[in-house]
Amino acid sequence: MSADYTSLRRIGNEFAKQLAKQNDHDGAKAIQAILRKRGVPLQASGYAEALPRDAASRLPLLEEGQWPTTPIMLNGEPGATISQFIDDAKHIDLLSEKGVSARLGLLLYGPPGTGKSLLAGHVAASLGRPFYIARLDSLISSRLGETAKNIRGVFEYVPAKKAVLFLDEMDAIAKVRDDRHELGELKRVVNTVLQGLDSLTDDVVTIAATNHPHLLDPAIWRRFPYKAEISLPDRDVRESLWLHFLYEGQEARRDEATLLAQVSDGLNGADIENIGLAARRRAILSGAEPALAKILLAVSGSRSGSARLIGNDDLDAQAKRTLSSFLSDKGGINQAEIARIIGVSRQMVNKYLKEVQDG
Repeated sequence: MSADYTSLRRIGNEFAKQLAKQNDHDGAKAIQAILRKRGVPLQASGYAEALPRDAASRLPLLEEGQWPTTPIMLNGEPGATISQFIDDAKHIDLLSEKGVSARLGLLLYGPPGTGKSLLAGHVAASLGRPFYIARLDSLISSRLGETAKNIRGVFEYVPAKKAVLFLDEMDAIAKVRDDRHELGELKRVVNTVLQGLDSLTDDVVTIAATNHPHLLDPAIWRRFPYKAEISLPDRDVRESLWLHFLYEGQEARRDEATLLAQVSDGLNGADIENIGLAARRRAILSGAEPALAKILLAVSGSRSGSARLIGNDDLDAQAKRTLSSFLSDKGGINQAEIARIIGVSRQMVNKYLKEVQDG
């Protein structure tokens, strides 16, 4: 008996992707949940793909990621860069033939929670290529010389797979080489990364991500012809995120999504996803959809990277006072609309705002 677990996962991922395109997101997630079990019986029988491993810990240096089914929503400029990158990657043979090909290297940078890892998975799915993830912070070994060896192992493994290599947490080892506070070993590691990138042929797709672009060596930047800053979502993207994660794409809820987008400036995509899904979980478990006021209160107490989840209790006077001030100040919403949202009279809203103003 023979089995090829890696091929099975790739076929499963393709099937999940097709289901997602047909808006069968539950079916796509169910298939991915099965694939995430990593086929323990097959692995135990030795049929899983042999990934390069750290000599000391014996942990894999790479993991094969799944093509995502969650949609990616981007602000305008980075979206154009990504589209061009994908188009060039799809036609790399033609571009090479004409002598105008560029290294297929894309650097994604920006604050945490903005979807850089998700975007890398979408690029792999768009190209129909396997998706290998190397978390560079996990490649660092305490044994002298092992970190550079691990990095070489990653760069030697991927080219034969016609895959997308995703170098996550790039700043973990690609720091400025003239930083006197870093050990000589780390400086050698940066050179190993540079050598690895230089060893790749034009048809190898490499995507790197960092939350701290200022830490990257300038030589690392030069190895990535395509660069995209993935910033916090703008108002239009926030509206799309709320509509998708909270209201499951129901156009009838567009007004609520617009309001939430208006007051959630400064939150990242992961924050909006967390609040939206938390509200839907509460709806399932309680049998009643959380009031818009509760969701807005969660937004008012959230900061980028620290989303506040929906509470179970009804809004007390203090919560209504806080929410009235938040909607008036950040949302620019009139008192009549605030009264409708939190379920009190306009006179009470006016009282709340005066109390906040008076301290």
